[in-house]
Amino acid sequence: MRDTTSVVAAAVLSMAVAPAIAAPVPGEIRGAEIRVGIEEGDLRGSDQRALQAAVDYIGGLGGGTVHIGPGRYLMRNALILRDHVHLIGVPGQTVLAAAEGAKSLLACDGDCNERQITLADPSGFRVGDGVVISDKGNSGGFGVTTATLTAQVDARTFRISAPLYFDYMVAQNASARRAFPVVGGWQVKDVVIEGLTIDGNRDKAEPLDGCRGGGIYLFECEDVAIRRCVVRNYNGDGISFQVSHHVTVEECLSEHNAGLGLHPGSGSQSPILRGNRSLGNDGDGLYVCWRVKNGLFENNEIRDNHGAGISIGHKDTDNQFRHNTITGNGKAGVLFRPESEAMGAHRNLFEQNTILDNGGGESGELAGVSIVIRGAHHDLVFRDNTIGHSQPSPGAGAAIRSSWAATGLKAEENRFLHAKTPVEKVE
Repeated sequence: MRDTTSVVAAAVLSMAVAPAIAAPVPGEIRGAEIRVGIEEGDLRGSDQRALQAAVDYIGGLGGGTVHIGPGRYLMRNALILRDHVHLIGVPGQTVLAAAEGAKSLLACDGDCNERQITLADPSGFRVGDGVVISDKGNSGGFGVTTATLTAQVDARTFRISAPLYFDYMVAQNASARRAFPVVGGWQVKDVVIEGLTIDGNRDKAEPLDGCRGGGIYLFECEDVAIRRCVVRNYNGDGISFQVSHHVTVEECLSEHNAGLGLHPGSGSQSPILRGNRSLGNDGDGLYVCWRVKNGLFENNEIRDNHGAGISIGHKDTDNQFRHNTITGNGKAGVLFRPESEAMGAHRNLFEQNTILDNGGGESGELAGVSIVIRGAHHDLVFRDNTIGHSQPSPGAGAAIRSSWAATGLKAEENRFLHAKTPVEKVE
């Protein structure tokens, strides 16, 4: 594979002889476009370097569209998004596949704000790789650092693109792993991701949880649309966006990922998730994380996930869930996590959803329960839903099992099928 400078130079020459594009019609403003492919296109290559060169080229012009042709592109790092760039693949044919993971202990401490790491075994790493740095004290969530190896200083030492967020200590088994979102955006806006298939290579990739990663991942982004994408077999969450506002996810499939299927989180405001399928993931199908407000979740299929169908909790207020099909999940179809009144998920509406055959993986009092409400959430509305079990079952629990601390609960015009009892109040 040529280096990035050669790729960009080739792109300029290739575009110079490319067929002319029809002039815009009067009044139309057309952004820049570039095509990248394995055998055809303005840029040619089979890994993330060619893709990144195309995104950076269009981003440097102020925005436009990158068309990615059919084929399988091997990713050793995230395809990093840029402002005003639309990324368009061929549905079902443009596949971005995560490379096999690598891991090494650190040979010396990684200090907070340091911009390099020294590896005990650098053999699996090279400049350009996406890495995760962690130790026992900071092993997940926002405690890990994600970065790119930008230069090699000596046989074992690499510079990294971002400062270490915390101290990662050799005494705490500090390590670096090659792990990364396959497509990632950090502090970008006005972006479209469409028609991509993400193969997370789950069996060979290192894990990365949804606070810092995902098959498709956004952090502190705004006005992003993810449409008609497939994310499968990622060793973490399928689609995760954190501290990001006005994100729309439509007609996507997230399946067989090691973490959560869909993960809007960490203060993300006004998300829209519509017409998606979250199937067979190891965690919850849809995990509404902390402080997600004013969201719209409609016409999604959330099925056969090992966790809850929908999990919601900490300060997740004023969201609407309509026309979703939530079936066959191992835990409750809808789970309100335990919170005090000050941190409750208040004023959420569930309307015209089908919530059937959930809770089969639970035991005891939660076995076969369709909706579980723990904690002091108030003014929840369940209206015109179908709740319970499609067939009579000795394992069926209550349709709605609610804490007494949850006040103002309204259950109106619902159809309760083969449930032990419609609404059960517990301490």
